[in-house]
Amino acid sequence: MKSDVQYNQKSTSTSPHADCWPLRSDSRAKRLFDLVLTIPGLILLSPLLGFVAVAIKLGDGGPVFFRQQRVGKNGAVFTIIKFRSMHVDADQHGRLVTIGNDPRITPIGRVLRRTKLDELPQLINVLRGEMSLVGPRPMVAHYVDLFTPEQRRVLNLMPGITDPASLTYRHEQAYLGQLGDPEWVYIHEVLPHKLQINLGYASHANIGTDLMVILRTLFTR
Repeated sequence: MKSDVQYNQKSTSTSPHADCWPLRSDSRAKRLFDLVLTIPGLILLSPLLGFVAVAIKLGDGGPVFFRQQRVGKNGAVFTIIKFRSMHVDADQHGRLVTIGNDPRITPIGRVLRRTKLDELPQLINVLRGEMSLVGPRPMVAHYVDLFTPEQRRVLNLMPGITDPASLTYRHEQAYLGQLGDPEWVYIHEVLPHKLQINLGYASHANIGTDLMVILRTLFTR
């Protein structure tokens, strides 16, 4: 169920053009587009979802799903759903960013992350209206706190399962794993660039461009 909590936004319209965006996340056409793809997708993928759920459960006996509070559109806090790819309570220990050979990742979790199958349960978030198929990836409050007023414009948009920034940084975990201080690099280099990419995309996005992002996500290795 969507949380009623509203994350405190310091500012979302400091830019003179902030209110002039084509906020396609509010459009009925985009919502219909999401539902037309999501409902059949969940039905067709149900055997695969069941297989993955059983594999996770047999792996270590822990819960199948990983749930975490994320900041969504207009600062609304909701619970994102993923297949669990780490050891139980791994998010309570260690850094927030995940690196390539992170010891917290389970054997089955490595396969899920490499194939992006861990993201499939977020189709439920889309069905609930908490997320879209395409939109900026929702983040935990810790990172949202670091946004500049300009970057906070991203909170005007519905978060998504995939976005152009995710495609650009599809090897992010491996890249961060090579660094001495991955958290610092993520906060000061990767995160600002991701936000820049998504804010630029939002200024011209439409159903056609969203469809292209989905296809690139499915077929880009």
